Amino acid sequence: MPPEWASQDWLWIGFPHLAEEWPGFLELAQKQIAAFANAVAESGQEVRLLVRDGANAARARTLVSGAVRIEPRAHGDIWLRDTGPLIVSGLEGREARRFGFNGWGGKFQIEGDQEIGEELAHDAGLPLTTSPMILEGGAVDGDGTGLAATTEQCLLNPNRNPSMSRETIEAELQRALGFSLVLWLGDGLINDHTDGHVDNLARFVGPNRLVVPEATGAGDPNASIYADAKARAEDFGVEVVTIPSPGLVIRDGAIEPASYVNFSVTTHLVVVPTFGSPNDKAGVKAIAALFPDRETIGLPADAVLAGGGGFHCASQQMPSA
Repeated sequence: MPPEWASQDWLWIGFPHLAEEWPGFLELAQKQIAAFANAVAESGQEVRLLVRDGANAARARTLVSGAVRIEPRAHGDIWLRDTGPLIVSGLEGREARRFGFNGWGGKFQIEGDQEIGEELAHDAGLPLTTSPMILEGGAVDGDGTGLAATTEQCLLNPNRNPSMSRETIEAELQRALGFSLVLWLGDGLINDHTDGHVDNLARFVGPNRLVVPEATGAGDPNASIYADAKARAEDFGVEVVTIPSPGLVIRDGAIEPASYVNFSVTTHLVVVPTFGSPNDKAGVKAIAALFPDRETIGLPADAVLAGGGGFHCASQQMPSA
C-alpha cells in the first residue's frame, strides 16, 4: 500500500448531505468541505467531489470552483477514508481492496456505505479483492515500507472482529494490504466514535517516522493517550516527531476529538484541520516542517468535526500508477 505522500492521480472527497448528522452545522460543514476541495483542486490535483443527489450537486456547485469535478454518487456517509476502496500496488499495477464494514462497530448504518467502495473501484477500472475482516481505512496508516500503525482500541474491539486474534488480524493485514509489520498503539482520542482510529492519533510522515501530538496546557484531555502512543512507538523502534495538540476543545459541554493529525496529504498540498484553538497556528506550522516539499495550509474544520470526522476521514486518494 503506497504511503499517502506518494504521487496521486486524484482525490475523492465526500460532500455532507445528512442534516441529522450535522444538526445545526450542515451548511457550514458543506462550506468547509468545499474549501478543502477547492484548495486541493487549485493546487493542480484532480478532485472528485461525491454528491448524494441533484440537490446536493446544485448546492456544491455554488461553493466549489470549476476546477472541482462533481460526481453524483449514492453514497451514505461522507467518510470515504473508511468506506472507499484502499489502493495497493499489485504485481500487475494498481488493485483495490475492500473490507467488511459494519458502521463503525454497529453505530451508524447508512444506505450506500456498503456499496460505494466497490463502485469507485469498478469505475476506476481496478481489479477488486474483498476481505471478510471488518476494517475501516482510517484504522490503519502505513509508511510505504510494509510498516503499519493501528490502535488496540479499534482493531481489537469486540464490535469489529471478535473471533480474530491479534495474530490473525496481522496476517490479514499482510495478505490484503502488504503490511508485514504492525505497530500497535493503545487508545485513540477521547470521544472518537470510531473507537480510536489511528488517523486521529498518529500518522506516518516518512519511512519509520511517526508524528504524534503532545499535550498543550494542563487541561489537555488526551495527555496520557499521547504519551502512551509516543512511548509505544519509540519502544517499537519508530522515530517519533511531536506536534502541538489543539488542547481542550469543547462543544455543548462534551470533549471533541479534535486533532491536527487528521491532515490530508495530496500531491502538492497538505491540508490541516483547524478548530479555532489558540494552538492552530503552531499545529499547522509544525506539520508544514514535516513536508518541506509541499505547501501546507490550515483550514477550518470545526463544523466537519461536528459530524464525526475531519478532512482525512472525508477523503481517499488514488495513487498514481
